[in-house]
Amino acid sequence: MDLYILMVAIIQLFIITDPIGNLPIFETLTKKEAKEEKHKTYLQATFVGFALLVVFAVLGTFILSLFHITLPDFKIAGGILLLIIAVLVLVRGSWIEDGDQPHPVGAVPLGVPILVGPGAITTAMVLMGLYGPTITLTAIVINFGISFVTMFFGDSLFKLLGERGTEIIARVMTILLAAIAVNYIRSGITDIILTIR
Repeated sequence: MDLYILMVAIIQLFIITDPIGNLPIFETLTKKEAKEEKHKTYLQATFVGFALLVVFAVLGTFILSLFHITLPDFKIAGGILLLIIAVLVLVRGSWIEDGDQPHPVGAVPLGVPILVGPGAITTAMVLMGLYGPTITLTAIVINFGISFVTMFFGDSLFKLLGERGTEIIARVMTILLAAIAVNYIRSGITDIILTIR
């Protein structure tokens, strides 16, 4: 196994899944959960994201063609989901109303499409084609191990920032989440238009 290529694959996946940049978003969506529940949610998000990325790395082209789904379709659907969540968080401070039963957020939206979105899926499929299964799957395993550790110890960072600092960062990151959602939708629509041409 070429260690240099492995490092390149790991870095590419880490940049696109961006667990550090997503920490404030994770914190915003789990702020009503106890610390132990948060860690369970993060573990679920990591596992779901990992499983999905492995499946798409190995069977991505087949799955998309089986359901007649294109990557642009996936981008638009993921973008709409993220945009709805971002708007709800900005308007009422949470994506659920006060008094509602908390919805599990580990699988959706934290695992998919925040941690593993169209970009990560595309990257995994490209890496599989370029470097083969050994490099790609090893890179996915290592990347998600790092991602879970990053999220697990994220609370310590937010304690240093304090409640006000965390709230400010969470709000800013929610706006960025909305922008990411719009980017997904725009990119998906652009891809479709280019295909029609």
